[in-house]
Order: sequence, then structure tokens, then C-alpha cells
Amino acid sequence: MKRKSLSTVVFEGLLDQIRSGRLGPGAQLPTEADLCDSFAVSRTVVREAVARLRSEGLVIPRQGKGVFVSEAPLGSFSIPDQDLDALPQTLALLELRLGVEVESAGLCALRCTRDEAQAIRAEMERVDATHPDPTSTRVHYDHEFHLLIARGSHNPQIIDFLSYLGQQIGPRLRLGYILLPALKDEYFDRIHGEHRAVVEAIEQRNPDLAREAMRNHLSNSLERLRALAKVAGTRPLPGAA
Repeated sequence: MKRKSLSTVVFEGLLDQIRSGRLGPGAQLPTEADLCDSFAVSRTVVREAVARLRSEGLVIPRQGKGVFVSEAPLGSFSIPDQDLDALPQTLALLELRLGVEVESAGLCALRCTRDEAQAIRAEMERVDATHPDPTSTRVHYDHEFHLLIARGSHNPQIIDFLSYLGQQIGPRLRLGYILLPALKDEYFDRIHGEHRAVVEAIEQRNPDLAREAMRNHLSNSLERLRALAKVAGTRPLPGAA
């Protein structure tokens, strides 16, 4: 069985206390120092665990006071590590991501600053110019590009959610099962075209076009991964083409 990270151990320990009521709504979390002592971990590990609780809406930081359990915690949503090791569950999470990111792109087109739009284009050009090693099985995963779009939405809940979800999904995606080295140039050209359509819609301040372009990009990504599920002999999700 895969060993849990220290931050996951701390996260699950605090989550258990919140769900059991030992840390009820409005209760203050122990200080970083106390949590370090309780779990015998470093401050970095504690901060990672608390950041995950925050991204899931379970805790709220109050400047100068500490971190408190949400009055209406969203404890029903969490992603067990074992779910992320199975391709069908990862596909289901990507469908969830699609729904959020389509609206993220539309809001970005409406709200982003000129500097933010320029940063999104610069990141697209950077990531699309960097093709992985032809022998690599790592997927072309453009998390920072999508996160910049989320930041341009100026919606903190979208930013926190996609930050968490991207960090969980990205390292687990693999491409080598279905993509031969000879086909990679064509694949990356297609990805770049999809990215460019999103960026141009944002630059044009056209929210409907941005939503359409993002939906097209992520829908295509889902179809590519559904093909991976079939080739790998994994049961496809309901509705998979």
C-alpha cells in the first residue's frame, strides 16, 4: 500500500477532529507550534495540511488571530489518495474541473487586468514551446497556465479549488500508453491551438467565446484520457465515447 505523506497524515488527523466535533464550527485550530509537537512534524508539513483544509472550505484564517473551523464546513468533499491512483476516478475529477474552468475562463475574460492577460499569453508560449522528452510518459499538463486564468477570474474560491485539484491530478497523468513518439508533434500542435483560442478570447474580453474555447480544450483532453482508459483496459466512465 502506498505510504501517506506527512501532510496527508496531519490533514486527515485534523479532518477527523472537525468531523467528530472535537473541533466544532468556529473553533480555533491549535497553533503551528502545537500542531508540530502533536504530530511530530515540521512547520512546512503543518502549513501544507492547513492549506489543504482551507482549499476545501474547512477552515478560515483570520489575520492576527489564527485559523478557525468554518461555521458551515464543506467536509463532504475530499479526495482520498487511493481514488487518485485509479484512472476512472481521475477522469471523474477532470469532469468536475471542466465545469469549474469553463466559468473560470469566462470570468477571466470579464475581470482580468491587462498585465494578467499578458501573463497568461506568456505562460502559454512558455509551456507550449517546451515539449517533453520523446521517451517520457509524462503528460503535457499545463497547470500553471490554467491557474493564471483562475487568478484572472478574481474569484478566490475558484483559485483555491483549482490550486488544490491541479496539484492532486497533475502528477498522476501519463500519456505514453497511447501516444507514440512520432505523433507527439501533431499532438502538441493541437494542444497549442486549443490554448491559443482560449487566450485570444480572453484578450478580446469575450466571456462566451472564452467559455466555448475552454470547454473545447478540456473536453478534448477528457476524450484523450478516455482513450487511454480503453487502451489500458480500464473500465471507461459512463458516457465515454
